[in-house]
Amino acid sequence: MKAKTLFYCTECGNETPKWAGQCPACKAWNTLVERPAESKKKSAASASGGGLRTGRSRPRPMGEVETTQELRFATGMSELDRVLGGGAVEGSLVLVGGAPGIGKSTLMLQICDNLCRFAKVLYVSGEESERQIKLRAERLHVRGEGMYLLAETSLEDVLEAVNELQPDILIVDSIQTLYNGDLATAPGSVGQVKDCTMALMQLAKGHGITVFVIGHVNKEGSIAGPKVLEHMVDCVLYFEGEQQNSYRILRAAKNRFGATNEIGVFEMADSGLSEVPNPSEMLLSGRPQDTPGTCVTCVMEGVRPVLAEVQALLAPTSFNVPRRTSNGFDFNRANLLLAVLEKRGGLLVSSCDAYINVIGGLFLDEPAADLAMIIALASSFRDRPVPGDLAAIGEVGLTGELRSVNALGQRLSEVRRLGFTKCLVPARTGSKLDAPDGLQLIRVRNIREALAALL
Repeated sequence: MKAKTLFYCTECGNETPKWAGQCPACKAWNTLVERPAESKKKSAASASGGGLRTGRSRPRPMGEVETTQELRFATGMSELDRVLGGGAVEGSLVLVGGAPGIGKSTLMLQICDNLCRFAKVLYVSGEESERQIKLRAERLHVRGEGMYLLAETSLEDVLEAVNELQPDILIVDSIQTLYNGDLATAPGSVGQVKDCTMALMQLAKGHGITVFVIGHVNKEGSIAGPKVLEHMVDCVLYFEGEQQNSYRILRAAKNRFGATNEIGVFEMADSGLSEVPNPSEMLLSGRPQDTPGTCVTCVMEGVRPVLAEVQALLAPTSFNVPRRTSNGFDFNRANLLLAVLEKRGGLLVSSCDAYINVIGGLFLDEPAADLAMIIALASSFRDRPVPGDLAAIGEVGLTGELRSVNALGQRLSEVRRLGFTKCLVPARTGSKLDAPDGLQLIRVRNIREALAALL
């Protein structure tokens, strides 16, 4: 008898009996993959309930539900604690994603040095042997007292080890290597990743174990596996950075216990990852002086103000269609600002190739960086440098007007702390704004006034 197969959408998890180019549920293209239909019998992980309490659940009145403050504990790295919202929460499931070799396993192994002081930690690896993990721990100066190692890829064996050891913290490296023997699909497939993550989620919620799961990313930059995987976990952290660059950025894409879009900055060295408590100084280090085409702005990463350097290069083109390249800045937003600069600023930039770059691996997706980008583009076009002690903060509209941004006072304090003495801001800020001592505010209403004041 021929085995029955289904088609599974890797984006939304919808199942359909026939293949189609477009998912009928989420309308995504080329996301349906074939896999055998799962048997109706319960798997070993499902039969045990993944550590959940047995018995039928009954509805409870909302007034009888106890609401106590969630219990948090420090991981030993303040940058990671910041991204998690003040520390890890007991009984939570945290997914850490990133490209291969970016430092995910190193980060998890380093926090074990502090976690082992007050908790029992089980480190499960499906990619390295126990000897390899210990050699890497010695290189990172991780003592490992109270830390247990397990080199295993079977989900059933991992759950059995957890039931025997009863750890407080479980680290799985990585979710793509785990497999459930009751499923006919290969490890790393959509069904396996979803089933294993569900078992770990039940384990975390049922036993109160804090689970850290490492996940690889695909070529599009998202977590490999079904998109529903990110909805199942409590926190989704992305570890970003270029391998040829020593700096790494840990970003929270989802957090049920804190603010999203928080970042933590680390530096990769021979002895492991070290924290960068002041990312603004790191991002501005090596900034050229008296050079056209560069300007500094201040963006908010969660609740943290971060100074970033934007660079622009405009060069005459010999082609009919000028080239546009943007790195770290939204491409459509860059084209919009180029059009505003030509129409409202009077600079003929449409006949130039435009190259835009943000230093340090940041991606600026908020409008507060508009004014700095306009200044950098105009500086490169006129070949006149922007004063080295000046920063620019403000949103640019289609008519060339400047709009105020949120948390402007906090941004100005960070600008002054880094030694800047002048700051270009919108004339209207919405509320009374007190400039920090030693910082001169240059208020302008539109981009023409901004260009006239500086260039």
